[in-house]
Amino acid sequence: MTPKDRAKRAAEAMWSNDRASAWVGLKIEDVDEGQATLSLTVETQHTNGHGMCHGGVTFTLADSAFAFACNSRNQATVAQHNTITYLAPAQLGDRLVAVAREVSLIGRNGVYDVTVTNQDGQRIAEFRGCSRAVRGHLFEE
Repeated sequence: MTPKDRAKRAAEAMWSNDRASAWVGLKIEDVDEGQATLSLTVETQHTNGHGMCHGGVTFTLADSAFAFACNSRNQATVAQHNTITYLAPAQLGDRLVAVAREVSLIGRNGVYDVTVTNQDGQRIAEFRGCSRAVRGHLFEE
């Protein structure tokens, strides 16, 4: 099995149980070993009291991209901690894309950066997630 095939199978297994990402309206665009791209179109239910995309929704998009990237090797992996910096507001109707990439993986600990952009390529947020591998796999190999 190639690393990309493993990442796709891991993503399929995770997605089948990921009620939160589906509920928010996220879509998996691409996965590969140590990386993932997810998207979301900002709809009315995603907006806050200022009429722009709620920061928690942007965080959820970035966090889910991080999750699919750090689980791409079929090793059950969870977040240790993460941070986000909001750079610009996302607006109703924007198509947001979160691109997660692995920065470091040493033993059971990983570091991932996620950039969230809108349809014009404007950076909306930068997210850094730190992961920890735990027992188990997403599918049987």
